[in-house]
Amino acid sequence: MIKALLAVGIGGGLGSMTRYAVSYAVSKISSHPFPIATFLINVGGCLLIGILFGITQKNEWMQQYGSLLLATGFCGGFTTFSTFAFENVLLMQRTQFFYAILYMFLSLVVGIALCRLGIWLIKG
Repeated sequence: MIKALLAVGIGGGLGSMTRYAVSYAVSKISSHPFPIATFLINVGGCLLIGILFGITQKNEWMQQYGSLLLATGFCGGFTTFSTFAFENVLLMQRTQFFYAILYMFLSLVVGIALCRLGIWLIKG
């Protein structure tokens, strides 16, 4: 359990630092109102977690701590959107389309509503 937590923690720290570096670099290049840095991070994380899942299927090391370090840790620190996308892909692969659509819809609507609620609670 300690090794697993360390793998996730190290990966998460590196992912968070990478997210900050990408956001910082993009802000120096573009001042467009569209949140391009977050978009690039989220879609890049989706590609990365897909690649890592594919590698996990073929590599014994990845099935243990490598997956925790890179997929759970790094991708989780880089963006949780990648996990959201991956879970939806798994639901669709299992032909659980109702749950995939429900998860997508509720995550978006409830997430935005709760974010707004949190702001309202603090601002009053």
